[in-house]
Amino acid sequence: MTVAVDLLRGKLGGMTPRYGVILGSGLGSLVSQLKDPVRIAYSDVPGFPVSAVSGHAGELAAGYLGGVPVIMLSGRVHYYEKGDANAMRVPIATLVGLGIPSLILTNSAGSLREDMPPGSVMEITDHINYSGMNPLIGEESDKRFVGMTSAYDKDLSTRMRLAAAKLGIALSQGVYMWFSGPSFETPAEIRMARILGADAVGMSTVPEVILARLFGLRVVAASVITNYGAGMTGSELTHEETKDMAPVGGARLAAILKEMIADGGNDSEQ
Repeated sequence: MTVAVDLLRGKLGGMTPRYGVILGSGLGSLVSQLKDPVRIAYSDVPGFPVSAVSGHAGELAAGYLGGVPVIMLSGRVHYYEKGDANAMRVPIATLVGLGIPSLILTNSAGSLREDMPPGSVMEITDHINYSGMNPLIGEESDKRFVGMTSAYDKDLSTRMRLAAAKLGIALSQGVYMWFSGPSFETPAEIRMARILGADAVGMSTVPEVILARLFGLRVVAASVITNYGAGMTGSELTHEETKDMAPVGGARLAAILKEMIADGGNDSEQ
């Protein structure tokens, strides 16, 4: 991780990013909005994992968004790729090493609510780790006992909601349930998830939230809704549907994040 931090510091040329952003499906357009971007492939950063999932670029991009310096991780490695819940540890630890205090996480997800159709955006207010996997398994110190009561930062959450309201973009709030994937959920599992209090389901993000809290980062997260859960429409779910619908809600979330970051400026340290 130290090698990665040193390499990136050299590439950033004195830039001190205030936010780290992990981009899920449909958010790649946000990278194109960076001013004076520095782009580095994950494969060129020591310790960074490379995803084999279509739709995930596997690239780090640093630059200015709304006048604020940020680092965007375009693409993530999922648990289902190699069975490693700890896959994003080095990238997140590297953001910490660069002095970034706040992490914004995005993903694509399936809706469990009829009032939250494909193309919607949902702020994640809490999560359910249904997979049972945890990136801190094997951590040898008492640091592994990370409190998750306030996993999602209230101030960042408020800022996201204010940005959405300012832009006139509907922003739902709800609980995200993490399934390991890569197969989609069954209709019975979706019915269970709704009973347990989930509003959306997906295959990522929760391990990253846990790692971020281990390292003391402030976290806010949002889902781009790409489909309804299995059994809600009678149609089979596909990865192609996810990729096709992600840019619709992705454009809305990208606008929210740009406004949120620009409006917050450098007060993310507070």
